[in-house]
Amino acid sequence: MTLSLLVIDDDDTVRSTLVEFFETFGFTARGAATATEGRRMAAEHAPDVVLLDLRLPDADGVRTLEALRADDPNLAVIVLTGYADVRTAVAAMQRGAADLLEKPVDLERLATAVARAAEHGRLRHEVAVLRAQGRTQATPPAMAPTVSDLIDLAARNPEAPVLLQGETGTGKGFIARQIHDRSVRRTSPFVEINCASLSSTFFESEVFGHERGAFTDARVAKRGLLEMAGEGTVFLDEIAELSPDVQPRLLKVLEERTFRRLGGTTTLRSSARVVVATHQSLAEAVAEKRFRADLYYRLQVLTITLPPLRQRPDEILNMAIAMLPKNSTLTTNAEDALVGYRWPGNIRELKNTIWRAAILAEGQPIEPVHLGLPLPDAAREHDRSATTRSRTLQEAEWDAIRDALAESGGNRTHAARLLGIARSTLLEKLKRDPRHSA
Repeated sequence: MTLSLLVIDDDDTVRSTLVEFFETFGFTARGAATATEGRRMAAEHAPDVVLLDLRLPDADGVRTLEALRADDPNLAVIVLTGYADVRTAVAAMQRGAADLLEKPVDLERLATAVARAAEHGRLRHEVAVLRAQGRTQATPPAMAPTVSDLIDLAARNPEAPVLLQGETGTGKGFIARQIHDRSVRRTSPFVEINCASLSSTFFESEVFGHERGAFTDARVAKRGLLEMAGEGTVFLDEIAELSPDVQPRLLKVLEERTFRRLGGTTTLRSSARVVVATHQSLAEAVAEKRFRADLYYRLQVLTITLPPLRQRPDEILNMAIAMLPKNSTLTTNAEDALVGYRWPGNIRELKNTIWRAAILAEGQPIEPVHLGLPLPDAAREHDRSATTRSRTLQEAEWDAIRDALAESGGNRTHAARLLGIARSTLLEKLKRDPRHSA
């Protein structure tokens, strides 16, 4: 299929050069000198990719980008600018730019970006079709079939990076493994690492490998995960925590498929697919200058957002039953307690709760007391009718804090994040709670 490209740039030389350059690749390439003309031509010819200059005589380039994407949400737009800065990059990213390149642009790099953007646009279109089919079939957008469709889409496109987003415990690691297992890469290794658990030096050593003497205690050379994965998948969890020092090296792997071991001089090639996950917003991390905008562009080619368990109440009981150890059962009251709880720790908390309850039940049917969860509304009303005592707001707050600390294994920073409050606020509340020490 012949790809179509539109160049919107008021510089006649740049415009004609880019049109001629991409025609040599077999593109159907056209040019427009103004935002108005470019928007009209985009509507008439439906290009696969638009190259958009940010400085146009009749309109601001970012607003033009917004208008083009409003006309066609699946259009892949690459922004070209001689005035790139973080604010411009974030604005372009927020309005759906597929890439941002500084002028004077390297033609080889631009050709690679155009090919990637065309693939990005195709994936967006296929995602839109899948979602439209889901609406037609009255499938709620937060239900598993939609996520499963996106997993299959990722599996069918084994070269595309994948970004998994969702709260802690929503199963991002499980989904990453599913993408690998359903793809042609399933016969090669699946390797993973948590970006938040290692310093930048040791992270580089794990991912890229190191040569002997690269750092203290590096007594022998070591292959990194990129080498070990081969044609497989590298899963980087908590990507938002990746050190700024390492981000350019990961970007190079995604752009050029090349890297060097730590302390090495030999350039190695990587054929592995990269899948990343985060419970944080990468867009916010870019805005706060904690994460590179260009790296974010590369990673969000296909984004899958996993909904929290509280938005999938119809799935809770089936998941719980599937997690039960052999010969374990749930009473009706226990089932009600499971469905009525909001699960701030999501699937991970559900799994741990089921395992703990089965141990406490000692072979007997699991009761609410074994689960240790708050009673659902109906049972709570019944309980109130049997006693005059009611929980105070302070007691409810202490119970929420206790649950968060239990889920986080006593890690107060993690518990504060689950509760949606600052760590200092949590510490202050613990000081006032007679059941905890400061």
